[in-house]
Amino acid sequence: MVDDRPYAYPSATWRLIVDGEADGAANMAVDQAILEAVIERASPPTLRLYAWSPPCLSLGRNQPLSDVDSTACRAAGVDVVRRPTGGRSILHTDELTYSVALLQADPRSEGGIVEGYRRLSEGLLAGLHTMEVPAVQAVGKRKPEAELTAVCFETPADYEITVAGRKLVGSAQWRARGGVLQHGSLPLRGDLTRIVQFLALSDDERKAQQNSLCLQAITLEEALGVAPSFKQVAQALAAGFGKVLNLTLVPGELTHRERAQAADLRSQVYAATEWTTRR
Repeated sequence: MVDDRPYAYPSATWRLIVDGEADGAANMAVDQAILEAVIERASPPTLRLYAWSPPCLSLGRNQPLSDVDSTACRAAGVDVVRRPTGGRSILHTDELTYSVALLQADPRSEGGIVEGYRRLSEGLLAGLHTMEVPAVQAVGKRKPEAELTAVCFETPADYEITVAGRKLVGSAQWRARGGVLQHGSLPLRGDLTRIVQFLALSDDERKAQQNSLCLQAITLEEALGVAPSFKQVAQALAAGFGKVLNLTLVPGELTHRERAQAADLRSQVYAATEWTTRR
């Protein structure tokens, strides 16, 4: 296991937001609104923990919409949203999602995207260790781009979190205007192969990806042998981030400005056809 002792980061105070459920467009809009406020120094760096309702299939920023079986999504009441970050498809249901918004100048995000993953993933790892999850950071396991499928959880990228070689947390990062947004999905329970129902695959491809996901991905319930509550996991992750990144996390809420900007971003970007269908 990775040493959970703090790195030599200066002490800092961040805001902690623990949200309830929201739809996919709203969740992505809030993450971006927080990032914009952090970039403009109108809000402190923020750790946000949240959930989704209804279930939502999210696509990476540049992932083709043709990967989605839109008819199956509509029939099942599954939303489709495009993230501001990269990566591949994730079906958000029965999970806890984390997001971190901070400045690139912060020592906790020094280096490039991969190094940023390493630093911030230490907070996730420490939180999971407090729950006695035998999690580690994946290193050198990323497949070549040509071999990647439409499913995020089929293979871990460098420094993503795994248990017994199976991916537990899928994360993605976006850097813009001196700010960093990293968010990721931690499945708490349920069947991770459900995602293949909502992707544009042949029957043979669905079967192959179901088999692959059974071997390559894992839920927190399977890793622990029990199903922890959202509240338990949120408390553990917050403690892990605080410990490893040398943070004081102060519970807070969105500002009036962030709420207004999130509402605009939801209607004008994340719920808009032009964004969802972009190539």
